[in-house]
Amino acid sequence: MTKLKTMLVLAAALLPLCMVAKSEKHGLSRADMDLTVNPGDDFYRYAGGGWMKANPLTAEYSSYGVFHELAEKNRDQLKELFDNLANEHHAKGSNGQKVTDLYAMAMDSVRLNREGTAPIMKDLNDLKNFNRAQLTEFIAYQHMHLGNPFFGIGVEADLANSAVNTMYMSAGSMSLPDRDYYLKTDAESKKIQQKYRDYLTKMFMLAGYKKKDAQRATKTIYNIEYKFAEASMTRAEQRDIAKLYNLRTIDQLQADYPAIDWKKYFNLMGISNMKQLILEQPKVMAVANELMTNLKDQEIKDYVAGGIITSAAGYLSDEVAETRFDFYGRTLSGQQERQARWKRAMGVPSGVVGEAVGQLYVEKYFAGDSKEKMVKLIGDLRKALAERIANLDWMSDQTKVNALVKLNSFTVKVGYPDKWKDYSKLNIDPSLTLYDNMKAASLWATKRNLEKYGKPVDREEWGMTPQTVNAYYNPQNNEIVFPAAILQAPFFDPKADDATNYGAIGVVIGHEMTHGFDDQGRTFDYQGNYTDWWTAEDAEKFNTAAEKLALQFDAIDLGNGEHANGHLTLGENIADQGGLRIAYDAFMKTTQAQEGKKIDGFTPVQRFYLSYGRIWAENITPEAAYQQTKSDPHSLGEYRVNQTLRNIDTFFKAFDIKPGAKMWLDEKDRTIIW
Repeated sequence: MTKLKTMLVLAAALLPLCMVAKSEKHGLSRADMDLTVNPGDDFYRYAGGGWMKANPLTAEYSSYGVFHELAEKNRDQLKELFDNLANEHHAKGSNGQKVTDLYAMAMDSVRLNREGTAPIMKDLNDLKNFNRAQLTEFIAYQHMHLGNPFFGIGVEADLANSAVNTMYMSAGSMSLPDRDYYLKTDAESKKIQQKYRDYLTKMFMLAGYKKKDAQRATKTIYNIEYKFAEASMTRAEQRDIAKLYNLRTIDQLQADYPAIDWKKYFNLMGISNMKQLILEQPKVMAVANELMTNLKDQEIKDYVAGGIITSAAGYLSDEVAETRFDFYGRTLSGQQERQARWKRAMGVPSGVVGEAVGQLYVEKYFAGDSKEKMVKLIGDLRKALAERIANLDWMSDQTKVNALVKLNSFTVKVGYPDKWKDYSKLNIDPSLTLYDNMKAASLWATKRNLEKYGKPVDREEWGMTPQTVNAYYNPQNNEIVFPAAILQAPFFDPKADDATNYGAIGVVIGHEMTHGFDDQGRTFDYQGNYTDWWTAEDAEKFNTAAEKLALQFDAIDLGNGEHANGHLTLGENIADQGGLRIAYDAFMKTTQAQEGKKIDGFTPVQRFYLSYGRIWAENITPEAAYQQTKSDPHSLGEYRVNQTLRNIDTFFKAFDIKPGAKMWLDEKDRTIIW
């Protein structure tokens, strides 16, 4: 499935504040700090260095922080739920039956190891019947049932008309994290490229291929993915939505990419009234067309087989799963051990029937008063952002009015959906293999998505499950969403002081609000339509300030011959900065801020910034840091703290940081956007 719709989420690297369950304390803890560090030299380690020392990486993690700590807590809670469900009777077809059977099948290592790769053999053997004269039928079957070779389609809200669902198409999926992994020619990159080829060869051999045939298939797959990498835009370039919004009629599609009979293809996919769609990267689709036209039959078989084998790895024997982990875990991320089976197993029902799991999670673990308090806090932050917009000295009144209309139109979703997803048409049968059940789930999800084509957008749907420790802004719904799992200590602790909460969950709220006005979000209006509501002069001023911020992050030397990518991470960096400013403004209206009394030796404003600094503390392997820098729109935690704070004058005042300190940035070099 393709998904151009930008879901701007908070980074999956949320880190430490206080650990209430261990210390029985609320708010900040000096133990989490490193007071030997000068806050003017490295505020990131000053605020969170103690926590980092106390929480070294274990073998099952490539990075670890509060996000992972909360995720671990949630896993314990979910395991309790699953264990209780296993002791209860569930009617066939009920959510309880589906959750329980999926978890049990994923836990049954004896059965999975006995079956080995047998579950995928029918799909691999069916490839022997491939007939080039039936390429369209072949590709449509793969897309509906198994995977997305060459290209993929998916239904999402139309960027230009957010009320209606339309069709999107993308091409050229790659198995390495980013195009640079294929294109770079330094020694370390060549080493990874070879290990990837070795991994593919071993996976084919586990599926019964002779070594010579496995090596042939590996060469074919790598060459195809390399061509896709060459044609693909960089991740930073893909942030320009206009470059991805390419309308094509079916006739145009047929003329430009004739390898497929497009009318027949969409009919086979269950859509008979297809007239036009949005093509994300025409240049990559041209490569896909060339490959579908010119590859030999055996090469197409090998390419599709590779997708089947590698995508099924997590649902087969331990030997297959361990082979995949050895490359994607150890080599690419520096993670040394797979997580315990029960942790991996609960990811199966959470991935397939996530809202069914979420409903159980909310009923047992989510306190209702948390939602009410969160809604009030969001209201306070919204007022703070409105005041900040109204007082901007670089924006005209005309654009301010449009911005305020958009802000006041934000939909707020907290905790869990008002309407739960219906899984009644999904059949989970424990007499079948786990792989076959996952195929059935994939088919169900694909049909469910395609059935939305041409229909009104359901704005009640959620893009995350309640048990997800994260948050997001959806520009096409103009909504900010905070799942239940993040609404707990250390991010949100009703018993902590305001400074702690505003510096943590307050900044998270402000971060998601600011996404509505970052370099991508600002191109959507109050209804969620991709349109220009800015004056030309205001847009130029925004772009100038945004470019200045991007260059600040571009200049960060990561110490390994690499630099941070300020243009890839621009949206998140804007949101971090805006979130801090908005939360600070709202906090300054609290009684704690106005009274100014110290707690544990720190002023309220100092506690606010310390709270922010510690939620981003993390321990991370060099491999994971490199992968995040190349492929993730979020900066590393260290720079989300230190580089962002260098632009904020109230931070310097709070800690009496003067010129000459490493954190110091001259006022003329700072940039303020929101």
